[in-house]
Amino acid sequence: MTTPLEILQRVFGYEQFHSLQERVIAHVLEGKDALVLMPTGGGKSLCFQVPALCREGLTIVISPLVSLQRDQVEALKANGVAAAVLNSTQSIEEAEVVLREIAHGRLKLLYVSPEKLFSGSLASRLTNWNIKLIAVDEAHCISFWGHDFRPEYTQLGRLREILPGVPLMALTATADPAIRRDILSQLSIDERWVFQSSFDRPNLHLSVLPGQKRFEVFQKFLKTHRNQTGIVYCITRATTEDLAERLCRLGYKADAYHAGMSTEDRHRVQDAFLKDETTIMCATIAFGMGIDKSNVRWVVHWNLPKNLEGFYQEIGRAGRDGLPADTVLFYSYADVAQQLKFIDNANPDRRELLTAKLDRMKQYAEAMICRRRILLSYFGEVLEKDCGHCDVCEHPPRTFDGTIVAQKLLSAIYRTAEHATLRHCALILRGSHVQEIVAHGWHELKTFGVGKDLKYDEWMEYGSQLINAGYVAVAYDRGMTLQLTPLSRPVLKGEKVVPLIKIRTFEEKKAAATQLQAAPAFPGDPELIELLKTVRKKLAIGRGIPPYVIFSDKTLKDMAVKLPKDAREFLQVHGVGDVKAKSYGKKFLKAIRDYGASQQPEGKNI
Repeated sequence: MTTPLEILQRVFGYEQFHSLQERVIAHVLEGKDALVLMPTGGGKSLCFQVPALCREGLTIVISPLVSLQRDQVEALKANGVAAAVLNSTQSIEEAEVVLREIAHGRLKLLYVSPEKLFSGSLASRLTNWNIKLIAVDEAHCISFWGHDFRPEYTQLGRLREILPGVPLMALTATADPAIRRDILSQLSIDERWVFQSSFDRPNLHLSVLPGQKRFEVFQKFLKTHRNQTGIVYCITRATTEDLAERLCRLGYKADAYHAGMSTEDRHRVQDAFLKDETTIMCATIAFGMGIDKSNVRWVVHWNLPKNLEGFYQEIGRAGRDGLPADTVLFYSYADVAQQLKFIDNANPDRRELLTAKLDRMKQYAEAMICRRRILLSYFGEVLEKDCGHCDVCEHPPRTFDGTIVAQKLLSAIYRTAEHATLRHCALILRGSHVQEIVAHGWHELKTFGVGKDLKYDEWMEYGSQLINAGYVAVAYDRGMTLQLTPLSRPVLKGEKVVPLIKIRTFEEKKAAATQLQAAPAFPGDPELIELLKTVRKKLAIGRGIPPYVIFSDKTLKDMAVKLPKDAREFLQVHGVGDVKAKSYGKKFLKAIRDYGASQQPEGKNI
């Protein structure tokens, strides 16, 4: 039997395993089940791909999305691995070709969705195939308590009866303790056989910015991330389309993606993104689960996600190659209101759970301590010290005595008989004679104009802080009007001091908007890296596959550092295996040689 390390180096072009990968692979090769918990981009796929290539027989990979199946199969084929997919998009003839390959023992990995697996006669054929391992990817989909519950996943327990004795590996990047217990129970995996690596993604910078003026701030962000690929997650379809249109008008290669589009349009948009023809994708959460694109350099959440599991999985689209990447969450209490409306329309049995999960998401957004601590603690992981790589760690908040500010706002709420929104209160305190204020007679209130010392945006920001701290409540079912709370009275009576976070100066805000600097300069000549990307793009177009399937950005950067001169040295580059070296080596080696020659003074050899 070929050893796992030989497979890793020869087929995938990596020097060594992460410690957990090696343990999982050895465990599964002993014929045991496993639940594998690793972060997105942490190398989960290798945990079943390497064992599949170490011995005879077929590995069945259960995967929820056609796009994810297709991308992984393309990547395996590029490495010379016999892999195929069976899904509902194939013709009968295409499916028959795959089934013949299986019957003749020519396939090593077969990707299939649960619904396809249990439809028609496919399940009855399983016992005739030489199946050595079952891998259930995105295993959190099996749990009713998860953020992406898929009823068809609950059928997977039947595989225990159909294929007794065949080891089963479940894998996920997002599972809190309750979801883990559910996975173990439904798939009958021994709780001793759980393998968990840290959920920390230290290459991701975490940041939250106020929801006011998001497009203006986002434009500044994009200027520091020129020509980088990114995803903007939005809560509504309309927002994705509007944002993509505005970005296109500014000259960016942007597109929208949401569930309301036709299947054909979704495939077209996704393929353009995978092939680097589109660099900014404005999408709802329908986008991304099937994306294995390694060079996404940033993820922005335009609105507050509904839970930390989904948020963690979505920011996990960035930096899958291990290189630095940025994540930004825009946050305002209006986003909370929107999510609460969705919860009101949800199944009554799930409302309490959904509300609790939203509260944890709010805690992350409103954090005054290290954000990474909050994120990891949700998944049961304790960070021993602050990360130093989030906005809170880099810019610790400064507080001041905001009692008078609070009293003015609370007084405005009281005098409007709790019929005003935060926006109304800000206008009242600023002394604005706009029609909606005058129409209610609020221009005659005692508090009208008593807050002219603060700008409108400052009142909105401090108002949000008072809401988050519980001094003010929002009646989401009454037009988002502001209400007093039990904490309000002691403040109005001067019995309680209210600390508020100081709003940053213009210079500090400018720094905050651009604090997520473009990824730091990497070793290697930037011009050579761009040249190698051009070579990669041409090869990808010629073969009809995404550029990252040829080589990742990390591999190209390693080439630019190591400057291989021949085939032997080319194999030493990170991510270059035997098949890719034979397929692409000459093109990249020539590009490196030609570039080196162009940089030398005339008459000198390189």
